[in-house]
Amino acid sequence: MKILYLTTIGSTMNFFRKLIEELVLEGHTVDIACNDSTTEVSEYFYKLGCRVYSMSMSRSPFSKGNLKAVRQIKKLVAEEKYDIIHCHTPVASVCTRLACRKLRKNGTKVFYTAHGFHFYKGASLKNWLLYYPVEKFCSRFTDVLITINKEDFGLAQKKMHAARVEYVPGVGIDVQRFSSTEADRAQYRRELGIPEDAVLLLSVGELNENKNHQTVINAIADLDVYYIIAGKGGSEEALRDTVSKLHLEERVKLLGYRKDIDALCAVSDIFVFPSFREGLPVSVMEAMASGLPVVCSRIRGNTDLIDENGGIFFDPHDTDDCRKAITQMLASDMQKYGAINRERAKAYSVDTINTQMKQIIENAL
Repeated sequence: MKILYLTTIGSTMNFFRKLIEELVLEGHTVDIACNDSTTEVSEYFYKLGCRVYSMSMSRSPFSKGNLKAVRQIKKLVAEEKYDIIHCHTPVASVCTRLACRKLRKNGTKVFYTAHGFHFYKGASLKNWLLYYPVEKFCSRFTDVLITINKEDFGLAQKKMHAARVEYVPGVGIDVQRFSSTEADRAQYRRELGIPEDAVLLLSVGELNENKNHQTVINAIADLDVYYIIAGKGGSEEALRDTVSKLHLEERVKLLGYRKDIDALCAVSDIFVFPSFREGLPVSVMEAMASGLPVVCSRIRGNTDLIDENGGIFFDPHDTDDCRKAITQMLASDMQKYGAINRERAKAYSVDTINTQMKQIIENAL
């Protein structure tokens, strides 16, 4: 079987490392097509024998490069005669399904995993007008539409025209790694500039407006807690300005990109996730597997993972509500919340998810 993974940027492929490794070891051919000019595909995939094709897709739906990408994809698929094309990310998925709409007659199956529709309950009218009609039209050229949260699954069943709609809860996490990581709390905190006995809040995610770290920074200004954020992005300067204006330099640390998220979870007390929009957040699953209690925004995706037994919700637009949720968590039995989350996280193991994905592939063929 020949499979082509298609995504807008190369780094997205890191979510599928183990699944692709398993498919290759089972004797299948797996290739990758993406725009690798901004973030390159990991050397890991080259070592597996995957061929990587450069496409001109852009994150911006209005880029002229996307029109060229449609032609590039059509040519590649026609020449290589793939059995399955599995596309991810909104722009790449539109380009792929337009390119393959006629090639499907030759037996090629088109899979699309929607990692969170941009139209959802509470989304802006602009999002509904821009993204919904395009997704609905392209669903006509989709053999398997995979959704990762229950709200999207219900919507896709009712409104989309894909031949099949499936529900797979995310891309999976390494539960064993996050549940068993041990770190020297005193030493780690000393390196981070955090007192050993302080209450430490942790957030993980790109520094952008959607991730909404501003709300948490404002919320903790009057609380006796420390806050670390792992991630990088375009909002870093604005966040540092807020930290400075509130004189929180000693208590709020922007750590940048980190590869030791498991250790950061191990030395933290509460995981805070304030996003405005998510599909099914990997970082929340990892925090759950680490046994952390969670304070998070009440949005689609978060509510799939967390309930009142594992965390406390707040309105992401309301700083006071965020402060109230953190204060309530501080006064609670945090270990009880964390223990419940650790148990629930087992359902999102990468092995469980990969087994489900391979069964979907088998059924489609």
